[in-house]
Amino acid sequence: MNILDSVPEPSEDLVKRASQVKRAAIELSQTTDIQRKNALNLMADALEASRESIIKANLEDLSRSEAAGLAAPLLSRLLLDDNKLTKAIEGVRQVAHLGDPIGKRQLHRELYKGLILERITVPLGVLGVIFESRPDAVIQIASLAIRSGNGSILKGGSEASFTNKTIVDALMLGLQKSDVYPECICLLTTRTESLGLLKLDGIVDLIIPRGSNELVRFIQDRTHIPVLGHADGICHLYVDNHANITKALEISIDSKCQYPAACNAIETLLIHKDIALEFLEKAIPRFNECGVRLLGDNISTQYGIENEASAADWSTEYLDLVLAIKIVSNLEEALEHIRKYGSRHTDAIVTEDISIAEKFMSSVDSSGVYHNCSTRFADGFRYGFGAEVGISTQTLPPRGPVGLDGLVTYRYFLRGDGHIASDFASGQKSFSHKDLN
Repeated sequence: MNILDSVPEPSEDLVKRASQVKRAAIELSQTTDIQRKNALNLMADALEASRESIIKANLEDLSRSEAAGLAAPLLSRLLLDDNKLTKAIEGVRQVAHLGDPIGKRQLHRELYKGLILERITVPLGVLGVIFESRPDAVIQIASLAIRSGNGSILKGGSEASFTNKTIVDALMLGLQKSDVYPECICLLTTRTESLGLLKLDGIVDLIIPRGSNELVRFIQDRTHIPVLGHADGICHLYVDNHANITKALEISIDSKCQYPAACNAIETLLIHKDIALEFLEKAIPRFNECGVRLLGDNISTQYGIENEASAADWSTEYLDLVLAIKIVSNLEEALEHIRKYGSRHTDAIVTEDISIAEKFMSSVDSSGVYHNCSTRFADGFRYGFGAEVGISTQTLPPRGPVGLDGLVTYRYFLRGDGHIASDFASGQKSFSHKDLN
């Protein structure tokens, strides 16, 4: 049996609600830059006004999830305290101040006198976003969708159901005061609805999963709708023998410990053999202070790593205070390890040798490749995108943190005055193909 046959057909109610989003998205695509900016600022105001109720709902979700035994990394992502909510609201206002991604002319060409071709950016249409644990994702996705002229159908995990509903209620209150229809946002609440979403071909234009490897693979296998996302975040940091040890140590600690539940935290640390002993003598106590459980290969266990890594550890996304360490002989061995086990998310090198850094950056095929800085910078907010709908590790664009520019496509507009193709086929006329200002 085809695996798609196991997915139930969407209910009439779901089709009706999704169609409302589609119609609202068409209206949204006709709004002006100022109207969409104003809508986001009103959404941010509404979130501020609902701050207390959002945090209260989140505490209820946390309590319920802790009692159910939700894993620590997921609890960390589920938490939406006052500080995280403040940052999320700040992100909405930052998105409002970004340039309009709609209506950009990417091509302006005269094909023949009076026959003018343009390529103009337009919204994608309707985004279907399925995510786990992170209720702040609702805020990020909704703001980016509206700013880019897209409707959004959102399905969060049941562990965040109270928080998600409270957030969406606040966002809709803000939109009711704007020129944007609140119906451009729709929140799904059941697993049956999320499965039905996968079969809304012709209504939903893009599915964006945010969550575990299993979630992403499940969705990719069960829909004909294009899927944007990443299944794993197995990130590496390579400490070269030409690295500044102090700098390498601080970058390593930050890349693992600053927020270990994030997909851009490193899971494997590769160290050049010539610097390994000196580096680990300083690094092991620091990692121990941070509560990191270190797993080492045969060489690193001789240098003080207490736990031996298994073959599976090199391809494991821990999302926790666990770090696998491998000693390599040279840059080529580090590159080979990343090619074999990496997920093309974010990988970094620490070295003072510019030629080695350039070799690393040109050889690693990841959406983010860094030199002398933490992998934790792989984030839409930190890139200045305001927020992100997710991170894509596919080779086709959009790639990396997907912000506004990743949520638009383009159309070709051709304007003429009675021009017909027969004149050019017969040779009566010839194309000029002249690019215009």
